[in-house]
Amino acid sequence: MKALFVGGTGTISMAIVKRLINELDWEVWLINRGNRNSELPDGVNQIICDINDEETVSKKLEGMEFDVIGEFIGFTVDQVERDYRLFKGKTKQYIYISSASAYNKPAASYVITEGTTLANPHWEYSRNKIACEEFLMKKYREEGFPVTIVRPSHTYDERNVPLGVHGKKGFYQVIKRMMDGKPVIIQGDGTSLWTATFNKDFAIGYTGLMGNRHAIGEAFQITGDETLTWNQIYQTIADALGVELKAYHVASEYLSAVGDKYGFDFEGSLTGDKSVSVVFDNSKLKRAVPDMRTTVRFDQGVRIALDYVLSHPECQVEDPEFDEWCDKVIEVLEETKKKF
Repeated sequence: MKALFVGGTGTISMAIVKRLINELDWEVWLINRGNRNSELPDGVNQIICDINDEETVSKKLEGMEFDVIGEFIGFTVDQVERDYRLFKGKTKQYIYISSASAYNKPAASYVITEGTTLANPHWEYSRNKIACEEFLMKKYREEGFPVTIVRPSHTYDERNVPLGVHGKKGFYQVIKRMMDGKPVIIQGDGTSLWTATFNKDFAIGYTGLMGNRHAIGEAFQITGDETLTWNQIYQTIADALGVELKAYHVASEYLSAVGDKYGFDFEGSLTGDKSVSVVFDNSKLKRAVPDMRTTVRFDQGVRIALDYVLSHPECQVEDPEFDEWCDKVIEVLEETKKKF
């Protein structure tokens, strides 16, 4: 079996590539700019170019056909329209990575299935993903274009620690605040439900859909089965660090209002996603992929990630602006309390 991935070196796709090469004996090709290709397993075939250079890509793929083509970095309709032009007639299955953030926030029920309404008024990223899905499904209905939609939720790997509130430079400053004994901001009261999935588990579901005729024309969400509150998530991280969790709860609406000035998109990432309780019903995926299961619990995945991050200085990206913002938010709220 032969697969081509657009991207292939990100948090989600790297685990899929490794599983296909090391465990499932697929022939794997990647189209990307070569930024992380040194980390790929032996045996991966690389096409180094910009996917947006449609003419060059078309020439490089001339005469080639694939069982599966997977798109991991398509965020807008013009990008999937480009894919349609490039890959029509070249693949038996085109798998598009959408997002679970595309589900309506808040949904009518906290239990999310693939039939949950797609509508997110809070986040342009999610609305763009919805538009991409609509274009691709239209091509399936009208022309038989063999699309499969995949909706991940919060997927992480050894380089990432899942958090709700962080700055533009990522998660590490929150970890540093914990280690320094400083309070860390958690959205709301921390009791909303969330699912974080280790990328190796995600890869089980994704690869099980590859070449699966029951997946054509269908959408699947791929997440683990473990659901935690945000308080439990942060406490698990603190426990893994061996430090006391000093949680400071702040309403999501307040964070959005005071974060805009600093360029923090909490309206999208919190109100439009992480502040809402979600529990994913993965029964549809498990019918198509009986092997799908959670093999890495969150407490295990966090320890894997922290061990890696704390032993790799390049992952320890500090964010003084976000650190200062956290201190200011907490200071202002504490001063407000004194006035009553």
